[in-house]
Amino acid sequence: MDLPSLAVILQAALSPNPDQRKAAELSLTQFQYAPQHLVRLLQIIVDNSCDMAVRQVAAIHFKNFVAKNWSPHDPDEQHRIAEADKDMVRNHILVFVVQVPPLLRVQLGECLKTMIHADYPEQWPMLLDWVKHNLQQDQQIYGALFVLRILARKYEFKSDEERTPVYHIVEQTFPHLLNIFNKLVQIPNPPIEVADLIKLICKIFWSSIYLAVPTLLFDANVFNAWMILFLNVLERPVPSEGQPVDPDLRKSWGWWKVKKWTVHILNRLYSRFGDLKLQNPENRAFAQMFQKNYAGKILECHINLLNVIRVGGYLPDRVTNLLLQYLSNSVPKNSMYTLLQPRLDVLLFEIVFPLMCFNDNDQILWDEDPHEYVRKGYDIIEDLYSPRTASMDFVSELVRKRGKEILHKFIQFIVEIFRRYEEAAVEYKPYRQKDGALLAIGALCDKLKQTEPYKSELERMLVQHVFPEFSSPVGHLRAKAAWVAGQYAHISFSDQNNFRKALHSVVAGLRDPELPVRVDSVFALRSFVEACKDLNEIRPILPQLLDEFFKLMNEVENEDLVFTLETVVDKFGEEMAPYALGLCQNLAAAFWRCINSAEEADEEADDPGALAAVGCLRAISTILESVSRLPHLFVQVEPTLLPIMRKMLTSDGQEVYEEVLEIVSYMTFFSPTISLDMWSLWPIMTEALSDWAIDFFPNILVPLDNYISRGTAHFLSCKEPDYQQSLWSLISSLMADKNLEDNDIQPAPKLIQVVFQNCRGQIDHWVEPYLRITVERLHRTEKSYLKCLLLEVIADALYYNATLTLRILHALGVAAEIFNLWFQMLEQKKKSGVHANFKRENDKKVCCLGLTSLLALPADQLPSDALARVFRATLDLLVAYKEQVAENAKEEEFEDEDDMDGFETDDDEDDAEGSDKEMGLDADDVDEADSKRLRKLAAQAKMFRQDDDSDDDSDDDYSEDEELQSPIDEVDPFILFVDAIKVIQASDMSRFQNLTQTLDLNYQARAHAVAQHADQRRVEIEKEKLEKASAATAS
Repeated sequence: MDLPSLAVILQAALSPNPDQRKAAELSLTQFQYAPQHLVRLLQIIVDNSCDMAVRQVAAIHFKNFVAKNWSPHDPDEQHRIAEADKDMVRNHILVFVVQVPPLLRVQLGECLKTMIHADYPEQWPMLLDWVKHNLQQDQQIYGALFVLRILARKYEFKSDEERTPVYHIVEQTFPHLLNIFNKLVQIPNPPIEVADLIKLICKIFWSSIYLAVPTLLFDANVFNAWMILFLNVLERPVPSEGQPVDPDLRKSWGWWKVKKWTVHILNRLYSRFGDLKLQNPENRAFAQMFQKNYAGKILECHINLLNVIRVGGYLPDRVTNLLLQYLSNSVPKNSMYTLLQPRLDVLLFEIVFPLMCFNDNDQILWDEDPHEYVRKGYDIIEDLYSPRTASMDFVSELVRKRGKEILHKFIQFIVEIFRRYEEAAVEYKPYRQKDGALLAIGALCDKLKQTEPYKSELERMLVQHVFPEFSSPVGHLRAKAAWVAGQYAHISFSDQNNFRKALHSVVAGLRDPELPVRVDSVFALRSFVEACKDLNEIRPILPQLLDEFFKLMNEVENEDLVFTLETVVDKFGEEMAPYALGLCQNLAAAFWRCINSAEEADEEADDPGALAAVGCLRAISTILESVSRLPHLFVQVEPTLLPIMRKMLTSDGQEVYEEVLEIVSYMTFFSPTISLDMWSLWPIMTEALSDWAIDFFPNILVPLDNYISRGTAHFLSCKEPDYQQSLWSLISSLMADKNLEDNDIQPAPKLIQVVFQNCRGQIDHWVEPYLRITVERLHRTEKSYLKCLLLEVIADALYYNATLTLRILHALGVAAEIFNLWFQMLEQKKKSGVHANFKRENDKKVCCLGLTSLLALPADQLPSDALARVFRATLDLLVAYKEQVAENAKEEEFEDEDDMDGFETDDDEDDAEGSDKEMGLDADDVDEADSKRLRKLAAQAKMFRQDDDSDDDSDDDYSEDEELQSPIDEVDPFILFVDAIKVIQASDMSRFQNLTQTLDLNYQARAHAVAQHADQRRVEIEKEKLEKASAATAS
């Protein structure tokens, strides 16, 4: 396509007629890979005679095409741009990038970034020479700095050998930069363009020193030359002429940007070299030089700059924040603190404290946009820019490191503010100073709670100076009172009426006419709910409390609000049942609002809507957990939650995938039955797993397990869709994928085990395919933990049908190989003497059941020598299993005692029943079994993330899936073993005698002990059945 035709199509892409627009976009797509297309787009972008709107469309199209096609992410993907076109673009873009207007420069700058990251230095070796040459041409300096900034930024976060190219760049360009910098600072009455050049130099310097100081700067003379310039910029007043009046434009004005980047650089150097103890030998001399020659001078400059605030001058918030960060870092260092001390009173009481107080900008935001006021107050990103946060950090660091000298003086200052406030007439009360004083008291709560004499006075302080502000005529003081009360909710109140008053005042704050007061009250309420010893304080007002929550959730997207709701649900447990449906409906509605707002905010990582969305899903999980013993409620909430699960189990939900899967896990486990609607989620999850969600395989395993174990009949009978075929396709493709690491596919063998255990006798046709892919994967598995899981699949297959499994293993020609590996891994021990493999109770039990199933086979299937080997291995396993169960039961009992120590619970009905839990079989009712499953549900996913290669005694492979329910829970391995031996004895006495006579004394003793224990287990199991029957009758 020639240049005029391309310009016409780009013009049509701007047409208000949607058909013309669509046709133009289609043409651009069709011709985008044509030779010279990229070059012609660049020609249009830089053509001053062309319409600006057309140039802009060309620039956007150019940027998007370069981002996608310059260096394809997939190495196998075809390269769509001809090398000749790439050369042409590289040769011209460097010149054009500074000639085009700023609007287009931004787009070309993004292209340059893509190209430099892909091509430098290998495909673009001349780039650095171009930069050096143009740094020496006065008319080309801006372009050279612009490109050098992108080049340096490529290496900003690189470390070690990846960072090496930046040292060469520094050696080649920094002498020129220093020369340019020197000339720029000497220009009298410099125009704003000079600020733009200095800012670029600062950014280049920042990227070059961010992770490590280049060797060139270790030269004291070179480094000193740079520091003289930075200190010059730092000390020099910002020109008053040309400063914008608008606050947003003013803080972004070039000269303030220069000041910000200068402070940024000096702070970075100080944080990197402020602590001599942290330096390696080669850096220590440099650090000592920096401390001796510059750290104190920078501190003095920073304090002088902050003094501007004291006299009513202007400093951008970000600059103030950075200056205070430097001061906070100086507090712990004696040499720096000595310099700070003489100016500390002025700094603390006339600069820092006023920054903590409510100000004019706060009032404007409070009045005009309370939602933005709330957002800024709870946004951690805002903290990076906030002078108030930096002031609180400075005071906290002072008190923490210099407490004896500072705390008393500072508290006296706060008390004096309280006194003046109390004594002043209403119209003269220093409301804003009181706000700052309350903020200080809240910020210092950890120190004050543990330091006498303040610790003893906290309750009186709250009653005298905080509680009265709950009814203040000033909104921001009502909000601050709620926040401070929340900070101190956990102290021991000598008078419970004071706790009660604070709680009720905070609850009343939920109905305050001012939104920020309501939000701060919710935040504080969480602490009061956690601290509340008598839930009767809250129980009567629970319905209205929830109503206020829902109203607030309709107004704001705030994750702290959801955290408080979670705390309430957690505290009241099953008492939330009457509200469960309403809670889930409101949380679901809030979730959709948050998702929509996150999409509108261009999916920024720090968007409060995205964070609150995660919180909503977590709160739903907490509600489902609290009503887990009320299955009918799951039926009621399912229609509300189903749309969320359907949508968010696709790639749209990657940011909340774990939270959604947890909800699916609860719904598939605790519902009375798994509905067809819930079954419709199966293909969504399996498709995601095949496509992009491999990292979530451990989480997806949980609901898939639930589908198979709780919906076995449907899993086996349904043909549209065919779930058996679906599972096979998924597992076989994952286990055959050579690009997946051992750790990635650990849940796959576990799923095969779930099928064998739950579908016993009903899936004979699947045994051979599953065994085949298990053996194939075993042959190329390196991690011993995955080997164990794959061998357990074979053990489960033997338990499923030993004759069939053995026949298949022989047909595959691997029977001897598999059993040799299995016995070898069973015997393998670490240096410490503990077993290296099959470490969990469940591993040992599965192996026991598999091996025991072999014992009952006739002699033509299991020869005598094999029988003896299996018999001994099973005995060893049973003894190890018995010991581990006993040890775990002791640990669990000890943990239970630990958990109960010092706590009172409202539902203490789970008293120890004295039943013998040595073998891990539960003697309690079904509800407790569900309760245990519930506690483990969220932890299930962790069971597949173990790393078993370390040779230590920290049982890394031991996971919390021991109490997960499966059909083999009801099978006692000792009884199964003894019964199998009895079958041999009854069917082939000579075979039995040969087996027992070949045993040495050690194994004879083990066999006798196991037989005794089996008898004991029969008695215990019978007793447990009677107790369960009795409990069921009683209920």
